[in-house]
Amino acid sequence: MNLRALAATAVYAVLEQGQSLSSVLPDQQRLLPNPKDKALLAELCYGVMRVLPQLDQCISACLNKPFKGKQRIIHQLLLLGCYQLYFTRIPAHAAISETAEACRQLGHESLVKVVNGVLRNIQRQQQPLSEANDTLKYNFPAWIIKKLQVAYPAQWLQIVENSQQRPPMWLRNNRQQQSREQYLQRLQQQAIEAIAGNSDDAIMLSSPVDVAQLPDFGVGAVSVQDGAAQWAAQLLDAQAGELVLDACAAPGGKSCHILERTPGIRLVAVDNDSKRLERVSQNLQRLGLDAQLFVGDAAAIDSWWHGPQFDRILLDAPCSATGVIRRHPDIKWLRKAADIAELSHLQAQILDHCWQWLKPGGILLYATCSIMPEENHQQIADFLARTADAELQAITASQENCSPDWQILPGQDNMDGFYYAKLQKNNTA
Repeated sequence: MNLRALAATAVYAVLEQGQSLSSVLPDQQRLLPNPKDKALLAELCYGVMRVLPQLDQCISACLNKPFKGKQRIIHQLLLLGCYQLYFTRIPAHAAISETAEACRQLGHESLVKVVNGVLRNIQRQQQPLSEANDTLKYNFPAWIIKKLQVAYPAQWLQIVENSQQRPPMWLRNNRQQQSREQYLQRLQQQAIEAIAGNSDDAIMLSSPVDVAQLPDFGVGAVSVQDGAAQWAAQLLDAQAGELVLDACAAPGGKSCHILERTPGIRLVAVDNDSKRLERVSQNLQRLGLDAQLFVGDAAAIDSWWHGPQFDRILLDAPCSATGVIRRHPDIKWLRKAADIAELSHLQAQILDHCWQWLKPGGILLYATCSIMPEENHQQIADFLARTADAELQAITASQENCSPDWQILPGQDNMDGFYYAKLQKNNTA
C-alpha cells in the first residue's frame, strides 16, 4: 500500500472513528521502511489536521454529492491530495498520480477517475482557499474561538495563531548522567544547535532531529518532553525520603523527571489505561529508574493502594488538551464543546479524592495541558471555596505571572499551553 493510502487510513481513523492521530499514525509508519517516507506520512496527516476546514470546503465544492459509508475514506484521500497541491513542494503531477493510485489500492477502482478529476480541477483553477468565516479563516472550530474570545479577549488571536505553528523539539536533560551544560556541549559537537530553557533541565533544539541522532538517547541521557511539561517536577519539588504519587501518570515523562531530580524518593505511578502504563514502564527502564506502577483510578485510590498518605501528589488531570493543539492538531476536531463541562466535573472528582490521600502539610500540584479557565483557574477557585484545609501557594516561575497559579499560553517562551496550581494541605488539628 502506498504512502497516500496509509495516510488516508490514518486520517479516516481520526475523522470518522474518533481515534487520536498519535495512536494511529505509528501503526501506519511501521509499514514504511524508509525514514523519509515515515516523515512525509506524518507531515501529510498532521498538515490535513491543521487546515482541515479549508481543505474540506475545497473538496466538497468539487463533488456533485458527498461520499458515504465505506467510500468516506476517499474523501479523506482527497483532503490529502488537496493538501499536497496547496502546502507541499511535491510536484502536482506526482501528487495527483500517487493519490489516484492510492484510491485503487484502497479498493475503490471505480472512483480513481473521480479522484484524478477533482485534483486536476483544483490544480487548474488554483483558487485561494476560502476564508469566508472564522472557522475557514483560522482553521479552528467556531466554539473554541468563541470560548477563547471570552477568556482571553486581548490574546485569543495570538493563541489561535500560535496553536497553528509547528512546535519546537524540547529535550529534558537527565541530571543523573550529566549536567545540562555538558549535554549542550555534546550536542554542539554533533552540530545540533540548541539552547537552555528556563526550567532547570530543559533544552530546546533549533530544528527537530531523529532521536537516534541524539548522543546516548538510548541509554537515557535525555528524553523528549515539552518545556512546559518539564515544570511539573520542578514545581512539585519532591524531597528525598518522601512518598510521592503521580496520578494519571502515563506516558510517564513527569514520573521519570521526578525520579531524575530527586534520588531517594518512593514514587507511586497510577493510570487507568494498562496499555499507556506500559509506556511508563518502558520509559523507566530506558532511564534506569524504579517506581511502583498500578493500573487504577485516581478517583478511587483506596481500591488499589493500601499504604499511607502521600507527602506530595502530582495530579496531571485528564483535560481538553487545548494547550497542545500545535503538537496534536487533531484535538481541534476530536474535542466537542460539551466535553469541557464533563472534564471539569471529572477533574473535580479526582482532585477531591486525591486531596484525601495527601498528608497534612503535604503538597498537591494540579496540572493540565488545557487553556480553558473552567478546567484551570476556575477549577482551583471552586476547590479552594469548598476545601477548608487547602491553601494556594504562589508560583513565581515567570515574571509575567501576576497570579499565584500559572497559566502558560501556547507559544509562550516557545512552550505548549499548560496550567499549574500548587496547593498545600494545612494542619487542622
